[in-house]
Amino acid sequence: MTDMAAGFGRLDDLAIEVPSWAYGNSGTRFKVFGTPGTPRTVHEKIADAAQVQQLTGLAPLVSLHIPWDKVEDYDALTAYARDLGVGLGTINSNTFQDDDYKFGSLTHVDAAVRRKAIDHHFDCLDVMDATGSRDLKIWLADGTNYPGQGDMRGRQDRLAESLQEIYARLGAEQRMVLEYKFFEPATYHTDVPDWGTSYAQTLALGEKAKVCLDTGHHAPGTNIEFIVMQLLRLGKLGSFDFNSRFYADDDLIVGAADPYQLFRIMFEVIRGEGLGGNSEVALMLDQCHNLEEKIPGQIRSVLNVQEMTARALLVDRVALAEAQNTGDVLTANAVFSDAFYTDVRPALATWRESRGLPADPMATFAASGYQKKINEERVGGTQAGWGA
Repeated sequence: MTDMAAGFGRLDDLAIEVPSWAYGNSGTRFKVFGTPGTPRTVHEKIADAAQVQQLTGLAPLVSLHIPWDKVEDYDALTAYARDLGVGLGTINSNTFQDDDYKFGSLTHVDAAVRRKAIDHHFDCLDVMDATGSRDLKIWLADGTNYPGQGDMRGRQDRLAESLQEIYARLGAEQRMVLEYKFFEPATYHTDVPDWGTSYAQTLALGEKAKVCLDTGHHAPGTNIEFIVMQLLRLGKLGSFDFNSRFYADDDLIVGAADPYQLFRIMFEVIRGEGLGGNSEVALMLDQCHNLEEKIPGQIRSVLNVQEMTARALLVDRVALAEAQNTGDVLTANAVFSDAFYTDVRPALATWRESRGLPADPMATFAASGYQKKINEERVGGTQAGWGA
């Protein structure tokens, strides 16, 4: 394996955006659960996110969701976040919680509905102008439930036209990232169901349009690391939404269901130069903490990504290439697997302490009293949630 000290030198490049909505209430399609200490405002969400950054040094940006995080003064919100030690990152649009979007948004047959959806994205771009955010992330619930319900080709044409209008409004340093999801809520077909559709649509738009890969948005058995490799190879991987799944879009803590998969993904990120100061790939979380506490859930998530990144950095790529090129199947697999099975947790604790961070962020947060404090302070008002 690669020397641990040498491999860990690249861990300073690891930065993971945390989503504002992960600190609000969430649940299943049957029930949204309320919990003590849940933020009531975007300011309280950012304060909670700042705890993750302070304890791990891994989460310098907070992703916002519009209109959930809408405020009157984004300059003041940006300054508030900066004072807490974090910045405002990706701006996420929402065209799936309005009655007008029942039969689609950017793909709707009604031009007036498409206009409304496009204008919403213009509003998001205005927010980006105010916050200095680079990325506009678009996920669409658009699709159909029954064969014949809609003209699939026509919907693709309308999607292309809508995206082109939004793309034309991007600033010089701004990007669009188009997320995909193979089903849900639509069950017969989704308008952006896979990486190929997202790639085709963004390729037609231009260099400022990229693909967003959500690790939970694939059919069982899909080789996600192959998709990661291909998009990096093509220069079209814009961002990740990290989470974990057992069956569908479960939005569980990243690495919880299959840490080996996360290791394989991060190996391809490193192999494809997706990690580092010159990389434009944004690593983000997209999770809903329904049962577990929100802040510890986010701390655990970023630590999981760090741990699997550290293991992936230990792969001896010279020895791996030699085994691959000579057809030595078992040695190649052993070189790869040995890195995964290495327990890097003690070394990571030392790495954190050397940077003035707690060796055990989870234990430090539990002992801090922060959760008790917000449970007592955040009584009254309307708790934030994703509103389903």
